[in-house]
Amino acid sequence: MTQTLEPETASDSRDPQARVDAWLARFEAAVSAGDGEAAAGLFATDCYWRDLVAFTWNIKTFEGHDQVAGLVADVGARVAPSGMATTEPPDEADGVVTAWIGFETAVGRGNGLLRLTQEDGDDRAWTLLTALYELKGHEEPRGTHRPMGTHHGATKDRVTWQERRQAEAESLGSTTQPYVLVVGGGQGGIALGARLRQLGVPSLVIDKHPRPGDQWRNRYKSLCLHDPVWYDHLPYLKFPDNWPVFAPKDKIGDWLESYVSIMEVPYWSSTVATSATWSDETQQWTVEVEREGKPLTLRPTQLVFATGMSGKPRIPDLPGTDVFRGDVHHSSAHPGPDAYAGKKAVVIGSNNSSFDICGALWEHDADVTMVQRSSTHIVKSDSLMELGLGDLYSERALAAGVTTEKADLIFASLPYRILHTFQIPAYEAMAEKDKDFYERLEASGFRHDWGDDGSGLFMKYLRRGSGYYIDVGAAELVANGDVKLVQGQVDHLTEDAVVLEDGTTLPADVVVLATGYNSMNGWVADLVDQETADRLGKCWGLGSETTKDPGPWEGEQRNMWKPTQVDNLWMHGGNLHQSRHYSLYLALQLKARHEGIETPVHGLQEVHHIG
Repeated sequence: MTQTLEPETASDSRDPQARVDAWLARFEAAVSAGDGEAAAGLFATDCYWRDLVAFTWNIKTFEGHDQVAGLVADVGARVAPSGMATTEPPDEADGVVTAWIGFETAVGRGNGLLRLTQEDGDDRAWTLLTALYELKGHEEPRGTHRPMGTHHGATKDRVTWQERRQAEAESLGSTTQPYVLVVGGGQGGIALGARLRQLGVPSLVIDKHPRPGDQWRNRYKSLCLHDPVWYDHLPYLKFPDNWPVFAPKDKIGDWLESYVSIMEVPYWSSTVATSATWSDETQQWTVEVEREGKPLTLRPTQLVFATGMSGKPRIPDLPGTDVFRGDVHHSSAHPGPDAYAGKKAVVIGSNNSSFDICGALWEHDADVTMVQRSSTHIVKSDSLMELGLGDLYSERALAAGVTTEKADLIFASLPYRILHTFQIPAYEAMAEKDKDFYERLEASGFRHDWGDDGSGLFMKYLRRGSGYYIDVGAAELVANGDVKLVQGQVDHLTEDAVVLEDGTTLPADVVVLATGYNSMNGWVADLVDQETADRLGKCWGLGSETTKDPGPWEGEQRNMWKPTQVDNLWMHGGNLHQSRHYSLYLALQLKARHEGIETPVHGLQEVHHIG
């Protein structure tokens, strides 16, 4: 007698755990067999699989059955996933089962987040996140693998920790070369340097400033983090639980300097990279640097630009700059308000830096005018924390069991294609909560927007890296008229004024260009050459075809934390959250290459925009 096996469905009485277990078993079998069609059949019609290095040696999102099938057919048998299982009991809400998962591949171990829904009476994946977190045989020396720190017993010619560190420092760059050279020692470079150190990858972080943290210390003195502390931890070493919610810039600078020392990050201060060339023959970079004014040649295999996604100032060429008798400078070089008490200040731009600088100048009795050139999105800090970040990054989240590591993965599990749909309700709630504020702001003449689709701040950040302000008080000055507001484009400067295209003349003793930053590949043009920068292409943006984010759709941040069209060249940047989270995946890619592990990249990003 033959028995017909019906498909396992979600319509029976099984609990979420059984449903997830069944789905994972079927998925693992299909992927291990390289059966793309079978694997795709386990996904909903509208589906998303985001992979962070585990299956693709890339950072890539696959949308729809065809893309899922193509991925599995190409890499499934090679990746050979095994041991797919939940790591804690799944949850079910609103018809969606959410499950934390763990698994192994042929070379590593991964984790992720699965969301199952029902379609045609069967459990289908709506979203799947898979992320590599360690390489087999190359685990980080932490927890049960932590180093002893000493050798017990009596040993002649014992080498102490300090002596070993000193010998390493003296040999680096002379008798030994770094496998990875990280150009830029802000939070991104430091986080990556710490990851590489723990993974045993010979590396070096270089920065032009005299001390780690000077990137923060040297900014305008009123600068504080606008993101809350729970969002901003660095790898391995979290901020203490009495750390302020919004850290002042100098406190952050001191923390970064301490972090470099505690985490033993190989770090050269007062070091400027002057040129870099790649050799196909040696498969190495030749990077000329000046360390404390002395020339030196480094020959790394991998070159990482950690110069910041907001690192290359966009400085407009304004006629009359040469005749203006006052101070003209970009916001990145703003010294602070002290010298401008009683002066007339014109700040060009209306985003984060502009508001911060306008507020500090007003506090120091300057006569301040903001020039708004295009509409800006503003969200009040307390509302953002409560309604935008509170479920993931807050004391409330920690009390609910959402650790920083979990929060990072939850956020990463929401594909960029649909992320805005999760953001819109939050910003609608903020608009209602702060309705009176927005009415007063717009009554002042300020041009406000919520993003092209109402999705607010974070989507603007991901799409274009500009066009917003997290209000910590300065927006009230504009709404009240304490900071004067004018609209228009700057035409030219005179000896003592800014003149707009409509003829409006703004007397000025100081002009601050809060005009934003250019794409990171501008740093590559400066250090390597323009041809290499063009081969790399623009960095940042999703291809959403919204303002300042031209298509086609790419589904991930362009060129960030993943292989590029320029071999052995990598881009690493973003805020403290991104520096923390994505430094892991970049470090694992570099570690695998250092160990000679095969890293066939699936879906290498194409270049659609050169800058």
